[in-house]
Amino acid sequence: MTKTKEHTGDTVSLVYQCRLPLSTHTLTYLADLLRGHLKAIRSRWRALPSGRIAVIVLAVLRHDQRLVDLAGGNDVSATTVRRWRDELLGLLAAKAPRLDRALKKIARWGGEVVLIDGTLIPTERRTGRANHPNYSGKHRRHGLHVIALTDERGRLVWISAARPGRTHDITATRRDHILAHLRAAGLGALADRGFIGLDDDPDDPVVVTGFKATRARRLAPAEEEANRVLAAGRAPSNAALPTLRTGGSSPSSALTPPAPPTCFARCSY
Repeated sequence: MTKTKEHTGDTVSLVYQCRLPLSTHTLTYLADLLRGHLKAIRSRWRALPSGRIAVIVLAVLRHDQRLVDLAGGNDVSATTVRRWRDELLGLLAAKAPRLDRALKKIARWGGEVVLIDGTLIPTERRTGRANHPNYSGKHRRHGLHVIALTDERGRLVWISAARPGRTHDITATRRDHILAHLRAAGLGALADRGFIGLDDDPDDPVVVTGFKATRARRLAPAEEEANRVLAAGRAPSNAALPTLRTGGSSPSSALTPPAPPTCFARCSY
C-alpha cells in the first residue's frame, strides 16, 4: 500500500457530463420564462445565463442529484442552486390554471366528466412532532396529500394545494369546494370508493362512485358490473398519477424546505 501525505481536500475535483432526456422545447420554454421574470423584476445580473440556469434546475428535478455536486460543477454555491430551483418552481406553478377556469375549459371542449382522485407524494421522514401529520396510515409512509383532476384521457387539468399526508380525500375535496365548481361548470366526476359519502345530494349527484360491500351485505351482480364499468372509465387517471407521485425525480429532495410543496406538485403539469 502506498502512503501519501496529501489531504482529501487537496484532491482535484472531477466533472462529468450527464444526458437529460428532455426536449429542446422544454429547455427553451423554461429559459424564456426565467428571462421574462428577470426583466420584470429588473434583475441586471446573474452568475450564469438563463439557459444554463434552466439546465441546472432541470438536472436537479430530473436526476435528483445533490445540490452541492451540481453547484461545484458549475462554479456556484449550493445555496445559489437551491434559490434558482425554488424560483423556477414558483414561476412554473404560477402558470397552473385555477380550478374554475380548468373546468370551464373542459366544458367548452365538449367534455362531460372529469376523473378525480387523491394521491400521496412521498417525502422523507423527519424527526419532531411537527412531522407527525405528514404520516399517512393508508400508505404507511410520510408524504403530502393532493387531489388531482384529469380529463377523460387521463391528462392532468388541476392539482390541489399540498396538505399533510393524513388528510382524507373527502376532507381535501370539501375544503377546495370541488363539488360547487363542478355544478357551476355543468360537469360530473368519476371517483373511487374512497369518495363515498362526499356527494350529499341524492337527487342531483355530481360525483359517481362505486358500490362498497359490507360484512352484512354482499354486492349484487348488477353492482359488481357497475364497479367494473366505473373502474374502466377511471383507468386513464390511474395512469397519470404515477407521474405526479415521482415528478421525474425523487420528491424527497425536491420537497425539502424552502421549496414549496404545492409549487412542486403543480409544476408536474
